[in-house]
Amino acid sequence: MSIKKIHPKVSLIDLHDLQQEERTGAYILHEEAITIIETSASPSIPYLKAGLKDLNISLEEIHYIIVTHIHLDHAGGVGLLLQECPNAKVIVHPKGAKHLINPTKLAAGAKAIYGDRFETLFDPIIPVSEDKVIIKHHKDTLTIGNDCTLTFYDTPGHSKHHFSIYHPASNGIFAGDTAGIHYPAGKDHPAFFLPSTSPNQFDPKETLASLELFEEMQLSRIYFGHYGMSENVPFALTEVKKWLNIFVETSRGHFSTQLDFKENTEKIKASLEEKVNIVLKQRGFSENHPIHTIIDVDLMVSSMGLVDYLIKEQGANKI
Repeated sequence: MSIKKIHPKVSLIDLHDLQQEERTGAYILHEEAITIIETSASPSIPYLKAGLKDLNISLEEIHYIIVTHIHLDHAGGVGLLLQECPNAKVIVHPKGAKHLINPTKLAAGAKAIYGDRFETLFDPIIPVSEDKVIIKHHKDTLTIGNDCTLTFYDTPGHSKHHFSIYHPASNGIFAGDTAGIHYPAGKDHPAFFLPSTSPNQFDPKETLASLELFEEMQLSRIYFGHYGMSENVPFALTEVKKWLNIFVETSRGHFSTQLDFKENTEKIKASLEEKVNIVLKQRGFSENHPIHTIIDVDLMVSSMGLVDYLIKEQGANKI
């Protein structure tokens, strides 16, 4: 079990999402009202429960479960966890609430991406009772302790149902996927960052606006959904903005209305992979470093989102 105390009031539990270490994490806020941010999918719930047990937190003590957005790798397990948390409420973006209450479309979207692996990676997906759902709008707040009031910020770009949560005690933001993906590389390499452009609501202009909001906030920390915390905020945001431009321009350069969705995705992924691997090599990552395995999955999903975006942008017919 991997548990890290990354702030006096914040712990990180590794959820082993996609059966990988340091892929997706749940953040535990140690306040009067114990709060969890992110659950990942249902197969991650045993890891989350074990982590809570090691932190001496009972499921009855959980007051709030916050999901930054309702993609299954962030919120797919919330219904399953909630069954054992009798005093907890789920907090979600206004555009995401209906999908927690009725997750049919969520499941269908994940099946389209992951195919035969869907059941292993995501089942079961349990609906959340409407009376357990609390909606938070832009700049709404939630007091979870005498000296801790969280503030919610609408941060679209990765998805339209995404908010980020400001944590005043650490001057940090729980950014979900808005600030991209943080690849912890160990002591021998610098951390690596890429945007997350997964389907089907990715919008580069909205992503850039959200990143600029984070810059304006002069944050000390970013807590990433994937994975962990970075205190090098200017570098992280600069890197994600740089790669966001590369992702979009590369996909535009390779996208063709003469190719079908799969062919476009594979072509764009191959080009992005080449560009990413050049930088990884420059930064001292070997060809067999574990970072490549995780990035390979991310580039496939991000390429699908880029193709989806360009189809909508150019008005082409999806084949």
